[in-house]
Amino acid sequence: MPKMKTKSSVKKRFSLTASGKVRRSYAGKQHGMIKRTNKQIRNHRGTTLMSDADAKIIKKFMPYG
Repeated sequence: MPKMKTKSSVKKRFSLTASGKVRRSYAGKQHGMIKRTNKQIRNHRGTTLMSDADAKIIKKFMPYG
């Protein structure tokens, strides 16, 4: 049997933690920072964990983790 392929868009946007949770970056940080408040920019720094329901969907596209 051929190997299953990881979805390219998922491999670029998400990563798994050691415990198997899905890590993602915050939305709305690519451009247009002048419109955002300083609080928004500050709070959207770094990464966060996805909710369990959404992570379940993402894991289907990452067959090998």
